[in-house]
Amino acid sequence: MAGGRRRILVVEDDLETAEQVVESLATNGYQVDLAVNGNDGLRRGRSADYAVMTIDRMLPGMDGISVIRSLREDGIVTPALIISALGEIDDRVRGLRAGGDDYLVKPFAFAELLARVEALARRSATVVKETVLRVGDLELDLVSRTARRGGQEIELLPREFQVLEYLVRNEGRVVPRAMLLQHVWDLHFDPTTNIIDVYIGRVRRKVDGHQAYPLIHTVRGVGFCVRAPG
Repeated sequence: MAGGRRRILVVEDDLETAEQVVESLATNGYQVDLAVNGNDGLRRGRSADYAVMTIDRMLPGMDGISVIRSLREDGIVTPALIISALGEIDDRVRGLRAGGDDYLVKPFAFAELLARVEALARRSATVVKETVLRVGDLELDLVSRTARRGGQEIELLPREFQVLEYLVRNEGRVVPRAMLLQHVWDLHFDPTTNIIDVYIGRVRRKVDGHQAYPLIHTVRGVGFCVRAPG
């Protein structure tokens, strides 16, 4: 990894543990940023490109699980190593289901922490190579969370990007509204909501407005489909 791919975010409120983790990672060549509460961790996680973040589960303000869930809802895929004194199977399952990638129980050996961070960092570097999606002249960079059409950047809000990403991943297939609700909003069914149509309208204006041909198509009564002509 190079540049930002050697950068780690540590979210830990116990200062002694935080100092030891930061020192261990820095000694092994990582650039480390420290957040000492959940709100600061969320802010930093949203604002920079990290290879990995380590996050304590029990934090003042906003707990670690909520931080990870919020980052995932914003489309941020930075691998997360949860560190917690809560080591029961249910605790670990809850953390992983919230979007964590690995779980380390306190007390831990720093050699194990480093090995787990390195494993997640390798996964992060591999993901970078595989995260540009293209349909026609539309390009989505899943790492920087940016979209371009015909070389021009499209300004999308995080949820708008998620909607477009899901459609592009299913290029050529009709995506029902219920699938978008489930995979983008984690809602299983709500026949009263028009949130899908609102977001599709926004994304369509940004992606297809003033373009030679549309990429986002409505299949009346069923859902939506992204496809290029030809």
